[in-house]
Amino acid sequence: MDSSNRPDDTTTSANSAQARRFFQLGCATLVGVVVYTIVSAHVDRPELLWLGLASLVLACLPALIWSRSSSQTFPIFEVFILTTGNAYALPLLSSHQASLQLFAPESVVHAALGVLLFQLVALVTYLRIPGHARTSPFWTEEIISRDMIKLFGYGITLTTVYNCLTTFILVLPPEIEGTLRAVVGGIGIVCTFVMSRFWGSGQLKSDQKILLCANLIIQSIVQFSTLFLVGGISMLVLALLGFMSTARRLPLVLTTLLVALLAVLHNGKSAMRDQYWDSDGNHQQVTVSELPAFYWEWINEGLKPSDESGDRQLATKLIDRTSLMHILCLVVDTSPSRLDFLYGKTYGQIPGQFVPRPLCPNKPPGHISTYTLAIYYGLQNEEDTAKTTIGFGLIAEAYANFGFFGIGILAFCCGVFFKLVKTWTMLSPILSFPGLFLVVLMAWTFQTEFTLSIWLSSLFQACLTVVLLPYLLRKFFG
Repeated sequence: MDSSNRPDDTTTSANSAQARRFFQLGCATLVGVVVYTIVSAHVDRPELLWLGLASLVLACLPALIWSRSSSQTFPIFEVFILTTGNAYALPLLSSHQASLQLFAPESVVHAALGVLLFQLVALVTYLRIPGHARTSPFWTEEIISRDMIKLFGYGITLTTVYNCLTTFILVLPPEIEGTLRAVVGGIGIVCTFVMSRFWGSGQLKSDQKILLCANLIIQSIVQFSTLFLVGGISMLVLALLGFMSTARRLPLVLTTLLVALLAVLHNGKSAMRDQYWDSDGNHQQVTVSELPAFYWEWINEGLKPSDESGDRQLATKLIDRTSLMHILCLVVDTSPSRLDFLYGKTYGQIPGQFVPRPLCPNKPPGHISTYTLAIYYGLQNEEDTAKTTIGFGLIAEAYANFGFFGIGILAFCCGVFFKLVKTWTMLSPILSFPGLFLVVLMAWTFQTEFTLSIWLSSLFQACLTVVLLPYLLRKFFG
């Protein structure tokens, strides 16, 4: 809980009404999407339409259940399952796209059944596994005073300064760049989510709101200038989730404007990469003074008409960008008919990722499991992995190792993990150690392209930063 004070009846009634409206908006949106899809979907086989709709409903169901409650618990499991909607369900409903037509219809159906298996097992496990709130001081005591909220403003500003320096000025040595990026990134995640959550609950002052918005805008502009959108989008989504987790409402106007702008940028990204990237994928970074002209050119490219209608093309491009369905179809189509299962090979690579690199100079790269899968399924050779990384996601990795049995075991483990985290931290303030862990975990729930090794190891690194940050704040500021 975020506060030890019990809300009065008026506050509770207002929160319940806000939650009810939020739930109704979510239901109306889902119904609208389902009806629109039934009317306009382009699918080769009717069963793909119904499998896609079932997957979409299951992806949204936990979030709708959460939105109906006025509790301010973190929707971690709900967001985790919701990501299967844009990664698998929506691409399946847009299965006219070329990436899915490369596979036999039976493989696409089997891949869709794998997604449904994952969703159902994870959801049933999450609902059925019991758990109890932890009540020891470690779980219930705040380690940072709420009077120190201004320090979170300093933290997010530090992240902005770091992004600007490393993008436009500094080239850090490889041996420290990864560690420093993880430390500063962890600070940015915590500060962004905590300040956004305080904003949603009405505890953020006007000057702190301005500081948060200014930093998010600058960070997005800087990160987008590399022509990689995922970093900036992730931080914006995290801020939005923090706000909604306490406000129980979606800022519709702002969200609509952001989605429209991101759609335009995504539509023009390929043309800009053709101009600013070489054949090896190395990008020519623009200077600060060139940013206005750079973005003006980018927006013009994004607004150019195409053969498809503008709205449909932009929507299709955004779905394609977050899609993992084609990867899952490739794995299902290939294994075990042409390539045998890996039988845990990528999972065996997990322990080595937790060994500090100074103790193991020959430690495999963080994305070793992703590279293993990409090479095994013929998407890359070993030299290509040094230039680009192909996202596989947890479900495709599970199938590649053990087939449908692997997907079921993965889903069961996810359900148990998220349920225990939720119940154990029910009484944990956001500024306790468990509360700060929840903040980091929230950011990792929409890392859909990660394999399990990079998901766990990067989460571990970020958590170390989160533990170190409050320790230093207590030591120097009391």
